[in-house]
Amino acid sequence: MSPRQAERESAIPHPRETSRLFGHREAETALLSAYRSGRIPHAWLIGGPQGIGKATLAYRMARFVLAHGQPLADVVQRAESLAVDPDDAAVARQVAAESHGGLLTLERTANDRGVMRTVITVDETRETISFFGSTAAAEGWRVCIVDTVDELNPNAANALLKILEEPPQQSLFLLVSHAPARVLATIQSRCRKLRLRPLGTDEVISAAAEAAGLAPTDLALREAAEASEGSVARALTLLGGDALKLQQRTAALLARLPQVDPRELHTLGDSLGTSDRVALAAFIDGIDRWIAERLHADEANANQNLPRLARLAEVWEKIVRAARDTETYNLERKPLVFSVFGWLADATR
Repeated sequence: MSPRQAERESAIPHPRETSRLFGHREAETALLSAYRSGRIPHAWLIGGPQGIGKATLAYRMARFVLAHGQPLADVVQRAESLAVDPDDAAVARQVAAESHGGLLTLERTANDRGVMRTVITVDETRETISFFGSTAAAEGWRVCIVDTVDELNPNAANALLKILEEPPQQSLFLLVSHAPARVLATIQSRCRKLRLRPLGTDEVISAAAEAAGLAPTDLALREAAEASEGSVARALTLLGGDALKLQQRTAALLARLPQVDPRELHTLGDSLGTSDRVALAAFIDGIDRWIAERLHADEANANQNLPRLARLAEVWEKIVRAARDTETYNLERKPLVFSVFGWLADATR
């Protein structure tokens, strides 16, 4: 990663610090209307592609509920959005600082050796039991954001399910998912589903420009946004100079499957470097898009293509695990490239 890329990435604010939401007006209105009714579902599954603003919406909802604890209050009934002034509201500052007592966030954390875990553990998930104590109703709303529910290990998912089955009063769960259809069916059944769509190109440009401190007129930004398929995260990744070219090279090799050229894979592996997170993300993102296109193309004849659909889904799970391990433990990228194309070649024969 170049110094400029590293500086840009480190400057991108976390969703808990992001006050503006680009797009998703219908989803925001759905949450606001449900809260104003005084009968809001206790759990929401916010799904959609990665990097389109799901976590940003979840934190936006959390701030609003924690700032305005009475759904029938005039200020809530008159509200046109979930916006909370980040300068005037103590709640917004506390959420950004991870110091609000009414908000619990479940996300991947570092282990005792300082290495980022690949999953959200059951011990972390069990924190919800003490968080949603019997005094929750007396003390106001308690909100739990799971970012993402896809990263719960099986025991953690079951621990979350138990509290979803008997939710305390004035509790709100906002579960973020990149693949909501793969979430445990029993969890899905206890959630109101809220599907977010990819952003338009202009919305991606506006969001990415604000996140990265760039001018909306930046030509490189527009090129990245047009190739991002509605994902701000993807656009920011593609801004990493050679990332877009790397994705194009990956796409060219994927188009030749099940044939694989070892020399080309060596070259692709070299282009990923040894610790370049941007390049690795661009590579995995290109694989993700290719598999998604294959799965979508086969959906029309799902019964006939069921074996291939199953193989591709299984391979994608292996790729995700391998990519996480590679990034978490800073492993060599080239073996990952060979493994990924080997698995995909076998699945497409």
